[in-house]
Amino acid sequence: MKIKDHFLTQEEFEIIETETSGVYKTYPVPENLAPYYDSKDYISHHQDSGSLKEKLYKVLQNINLNYKKKLLIEYAGKGKKVLDYGCGAGEFIKYIEKDFDSYGFEPNPVARKYAKSKVKKSTVIEDLNILPDQSINVITLWHVFEHIDNQEDILNKFYNKLTDRGLLIVAVPNPTSDDALRYKEYWAAYDVPRHVYHFSKNGMERLMNNKKWKIRKIKPLLLDSFYISMLSEKYKKSSLFGIKGLFYGLISNVKASKTGEFSSLIYIIEKK
Repeated sequence: MKIKDHFLTQEEFEIIETETSGVYKTYPVPENLAPYYDSKDYISHHQDSGSLKEKLYKVLQNINLNYKKKLLIEYAGKGKKVLDYGCGAGEFIKYIEKDFDSYGFEPNPVARKYAKSKVKKSTVIEDLNILPDQSINVITLWHVFEHIDNQEDILNKFYNKLTDRGLLIVAVPNPTSDDALRYKEYWAAYDVPRHVYHFSKNGMERLMNNKKWKIRKIKPLLLDSFYISMLSEKYKKSSLFGIKGLFYGLISNVKASKTGEFSSLIYIIEKK
C-alpha cells in the first residue's frame, strides 16, 4: 500500500509486510528522521500553547493518563520502578511519580528539557546505560515502539534492564481496526515515515510470544479511535471532519467490542 505523509511533507512511502506475518514496515525509511518531527503541531514535544485545541487535547490526555496509571497499579503494584521509554515532554512520568519510582528516557533534547522542567520526583535520562541491568520493574512505551527501527536491539536492552518477570507495556496503533480498514491510505495512524513499523494484533502476538517474552493481556485505548478518525477525515479534506470522525470512531469501538480489533492496543508483556 502506498501512503503519503499527510501530516507534513506529502512524500509518498510504501507499507510492506515483514518476515513476521502481520508486522509491516515503512519503505524507504529516511536516513535522518529528525526533520519529519520538526513541526509545532507535533504536540508531544512541545509546551502548552493555551489554544482551545491544546486544552481539549489535555483533557483527553488526562483521561488516558489515569487509565494508564490504573493499568500499572493493577499489573505491577504501586512503588515499583518504572521507565517510560520515549517520555516526550514528561506528562506520564509526572502523572505517576507520586505512586512510582519513575524514570523517563527521551532522546530529543527539546522534549527532554520540557520533561525535566515539569517533573518533581522523576528522573529524566538520555542514556539507558546509566540504569543497571535487572533494575527496572516496568518499561512503558506509549505510542513509541512503532517509531523504533532497530527493534531487535532495543528489545534485548529492555530484556536486560527488566527484573525477573518484569513487564513491558507497549501501546501501538492497530492497522486491522475498523477505522484503519475504513480510511485505508488516509488512516492517520500510519503516520509515515515517523511510524517505521505497523503491528496488527496477530502480528504482535507472533512477535512477542517467544522464548523471552509472553503477552499476559491485551487492553484497548478507547479514545484513540476518535482522535485518529477525526484526523483521517481531515486528511481526506472532509467537511465536518470533527463530527464524522467522532461518529466513525464510535463505530470502530462498537465493532471492536466484539472482535478485539481496537484502533490502538496495549500489550502487557512479561519477561520470561
